[in-house]
Amino acid sequence: MPTVGLGASGPIVSRLALGTMTFGVETDERDAHRQLDTFVAAGGTFVDTADVYGAGDSERIIGRWIERRGGADDLIIATKGRFAPPAGSHGASRRSLRRSVDASLHRLGVEAIDLYVVHGWDEHTPVAETLGTLTSLVRDGKIHAIGWSNVTGWQLQQIVTTATLGGHISPVTVQPQYNLLDRGIEIEVMPCALDAGLAITPWSPLGGGWLTGKYERTRRPTGATRLGDDPDRGVEAYDLRNTDRTWRIIDEATAVAAEHGRPASHVALAWLLARPGVASVLLGARTVEQLDDNLAAVDLVLDATQLDRLTRVSAIDLPPYPYGMIEDFCDVDVWQRLGTTDTPT
Repeated sequence: MPTVGLGASGPIVSRLALGTMTFGVETDERDAHRQLDTFVAAGGTFVDTADVYGAGDSERIIGRWIERRGGADDLIIATKGRFAPPAGSHGASRRSLRRSVDASLHRLGVEAIDLYVVHGWDEHTPVAETLGTLTSLVRDGKIHAIGWSNVTGWQLQQIVTTATLGGHISPVTVQPQYNLLDRGIEIEVMPCALDAGLAITPWSPLGGGWLTGKYERTRRPTGATRLGDDPDRGVEAYDLRNTDRTWRIIDEATAVAAEHGRPASHVALAWLLARPGVASVLLGARTVEQLDDNLAAVDLVLDATQLDRLTRVSAIDLPPYPYGMIEDFCDVDVWQRLGTTDTPT
């Protein structure tokens, strides 16, 4: 499997990462360990979890797997903290982060966390406090590199600027939702990440299963699927995404897939891996069979025409102001390069 560095100073990781949100919730420990074994056997080196996944069970399951195999020196283990704070403490505060990191280290059974990602913005805690704490944790040898997830463009810029001006450790990656159905990060988050040299490591690359083609336009999902269990689930909710735009994108991805004799999911992943700044894509699966299928996408390369077809059909409209006005005095190649739309209007 190809590898890539996370930003200018981050670790080298496989281009496909194993997301483990299902561990201990939808995937039992036996099958979770099978997924981990399968991922490593395929050349995967980047395993991503979080302290809130399965209320800590995902980290515990990974920790027991690491113990079984005799360590994880050949892997990059990433975890996240922010949404499971101790009582009386905000998620990204000094008190909370120190306790959260120690708890994750214990559950994972490792001496240091290779990549620690703040799971979201904390409006109650100054960014300087969060960055200062993370910097001290690096000096203590408890974490090696940091990232942020689920932030807006201005929040990401504040993080980067505060790190630079304050002499703190700087993030090497940002972890947003990003896929053919949801390209909102291209308006502000992606340009900010590219300018700062941060790697982008998207979650939900298949849009919660939508881009596999398994859902239908006229029938709400049922059965053992993510939306079958809960059709109203978050940003992936059936009624929210069951739109003409969604089906145009799925139809185009299916058409491109037919040209390669591949499933639509491979096309969606290949498009994402070709996007600016995208370093590694987080794959989440309930079963080993699903993981195997997604891992097989790593060698698919779409030609320029196919990439353009997918980019155009999934383009999002930029708001008239300020983006339309910027067209008058700024190089519009930024939008054309990202494929957000033909020109800002």
